[in-house]
Amino acid sequence: MTNSEKLQAVKDEIQNLKGKTLRLIVNKGRKKIVKFDGIIESVYPSMFVIKPNKFVDLERMCYSYNDVLCGDISYRY
Repeated sequence: MTNSEKLQAVKDEIQNLKGKTLRLIVNKGRKKIVKFDGIIESVYPSMFVIKPNKFVDLERMCYSYNDVLCGDISYRY
């Protein structure tokens, strides 16, 4: 599977999870790992927006699909 195929698979999976509650684990660097529940609010061609159920850092957070591929973000549903 090529990198572009992997990226498309991640995009498709996140598109299918839009509106559902997920458990997210975000690696923010320097041993800062944030875990929270959130909903995928919007999906765009190069990024997606997550709205946390509880206040974490911001009201909404934007991530790219490459963050998922690199392992900076993992999720469970």
